Amino acid sequence: MRHILWIFLLLSFISSAGIQSDRQYDLVIYGGTAAAVTAAVQAKVMGKSVVIVSPDRHLGGLSSGGLGFTDTGNKAVIGGLAREFYHRLWQHYNQPAAWRWEKREEFGNKGQGTPAIDGDMRTMWIFEPHVAEKAFEDLIKEHRIEVVRDEWLDRQKGVRKNGLRIASITMLSGRSYAGKMFIDATYEGDLMAAAGVDYHVGREANSVYDETWNGVQTGVLHHRHHFGAVARPISPYIIPGDPKSGVLPRISTAPPGEYGRGDDKVQAYCFRMCLSDHPDNRVPFPKPEGYDPKQYELLVRIFDAGWRETFHKFDRIPNRKTDTNNHGPMSTDNIGFNYDYPEASYERRREIIREHENYQKGWLYFIANDPRVPKDVQEQMRRWGLARDEFRDNGNWPHQIYVREARRMIGKYVMTEHELLKRRPTPDPVGMGSYGIDSHNIQRYITPDGYVQNEGDIGVSTNGPYQIAYGSMIPKKGQVENLLVPVCVSSSHIAFGSIRMEPVFMILGQSAATAAAMAIDGNLAVQELPYAKLRDRLLKDSQVLEYSQPPK
Repeated sequence: MRHILWIFLLLSFISSAGIQSDRQYDLVIYGGTAAAVTAAVQAKVMGKSVVIVSPDRHLGGLSSGGLGFTDTGNKAVIGGLAREFYHRLWQHYNQPAAWRWEKREEFGNKGQGTPAIDGDMRTMWIFEPHVAEKAFEDLIKEHRIEVVRDEWLDRQKGVRKNGLRIASITMLSGRSYAGKMFIDATYEGDLMAAAGVDYHVGREANSVYDETWNGVQTGVLHHRHHFGAVARPISPYIIPGDPKSGVLPRISTAPPGEYGRGDDKVQAYCFRMCLSDHPDNRVPFPKPEGYDPKQYELLVRIFDAGWRETFHKFDRIPNRKTDTNNHGPMSTDNIGFNYDYPEASYERRREIIREHENYQKGWLYFIANDPRVPKDVQEQMRRWGLARDEFRDNGNWPHQIYVREARRMIGKYVMTEHELLKRRPTPDPVGMGSYGIDSHNIQRYITPDGYVQNEGDIGVSTNGPYQIAYGSMIPKKGQVENLLVPVCVSSSHIAFGSIRMEPVFMILGQSAATAAAMAIDGNLAVQELPYAKLRDRLLKDSQVLEYSQPPK
């Protein structure tokens, strides 16, 4: 009896101290992105116990966080659970009740390369954030997937390993989750880094992988997100033409670096805003905390030079809303203010996110209210506001910042521009991408002629779909044997510029879970999994692994 009492007291102490023994699963997924959801669903389909341990409260990452004008490329290579997701959106918008703020026939049905509503394929590619989030939550509910939210990995001492295998991960809350296999489905690659896997941050020099579009790209002006899109050169100085007067805010005085050389900088982040022009669903743009109109002096000069492309990326999504993305020389991208984000502490990341939010809200408020903004631009901006029925628990502001790039694993195989441009074959494909090679600007600097310019924006066609290697999702042999990384994949900066699209993350999430389940069944390291068997299962589950261009 005394022995039982001591056990009871010990268990009570452990509980009161917040100490918890590891929960045991076949697969532990860290992250709340779209890749995390598809990975969890696939694990359940294959009969495995799985948990999503998410630092986020909302599932879906950017797919439910404002990026509703889907960057798809060739939709024929989007299969499996990713296509099921877009089919569920089609089912939603096929109901008259889905069209609250406009009629379906008023929408316009414009998508990227194909209609938004694809009746033949029964898919919907353009959608509202809350509709996407519900689709993810429905998948979780239907497959009875356990999700724990607002749980943050202890990045210093939260990964316990037995030899080359992760045994468990521990959160800052003290809760631990043990598994046979692990997937890092975060945008930042926090689990991967904490587990001791090799990775890279920033741009590699072109010489590293014999590339053309990596490294510093001074003089390369793609798209229209640079000052070459403005009618005349613009001075970066407070008194135009006078360097002694000082430099306007948000322009770097550091040299941009030598063309083709690597650096530790990452492409700009922003929020993909959901705006509305319906009077009953429009919230006027709020004045952000600490608003400083001086931060937008450069924008005044851009307007004065005649630039009028402010609304070119107010892409329409259903119900008179937008997925508003960056466009132009000074837009929603907060260029140069995110370099330390990938490696930063949670506290520092929150500071960076707040800075981005205040900058972007200030950009909207400035255009809508400052008397120096041209009248035609200001009147049009005042027609818009935040969508009242989106992101209701966050002041109608997106809950997910667009982390276009953070850490990238250096894994068993590194994807480069050579694979994307089909200069060489891709081994052991587990999915396909097709969006153009796309990097946003990385720095805003002063040219030798004394004018302001942006650098880093790249847009290069892949000339059709390309394959993504299984080796790009797994660590090098001898590092970690039971971890897969479907988001921060092993790739060069410029290759990641295409791979980083949300449908691709869903595809790779499913493939990663398939590999994890098969490795469990075979008691194998992920590096030892026979590709032929993996391929067979992927094809069985409707993944697309190869594509032939139709004859012209």
